[in-house]
Amino acid sequence: MTQLTNRPSLYDLDFFAWANEQAALLRRGQFSAADIENIAGEIESMGISEKRELVSRLRLLMLHLLKWQFQPGMRSFSWKGSVEVQRFDLEDHLADNPSLKSSIDNCIRSAYRKARVEAATGTGLSQNTFPATCPWNLNQMMQADFWPGQAEG
Repeated sequence: MTQLTNRPSLYDLDFFAWANEQAALLRRGQFSAADIENIAGEIESMGISEKRELVSRLRLLMLHLLKWQFQPGMRSFSWKGSVEVQRFDLEDHLADNPSLKSSIDNCIRSAYRKARVEAATGTGLSQNTFPATCPWNLNQMMQADFWPGQAEG
């Protein structure tokens, strides 16, 4: 809400219209007319979204690797394909956002906590079956020939 008029602003009423209006103002160089505070907030939010996307992709990769390792009898081409796709998606995401690599250790910790819970739920195994902390680093997880446990099934 705008503080001066106590009426909802375009930002509050129609985000899409607001975004297009702000883009047009910036392109025309009309910076004094732009909603700088909300623009800055949206840019920060975009950065947070990119980090969340990294954690989400790491979580999916770790989930599949945990299942691969701890349920060898269930291995399938579908699981293998899921791991490979996540590796490609992570590679692309990090290439698009190289500064995220500076926070990779924290992202791995966050993602692994979730992957461990999901692995236990998805396999029916006790959560204690899975290591308390991620047993792999990013380089290992991203290697095309890395398959924890026994060799490729």
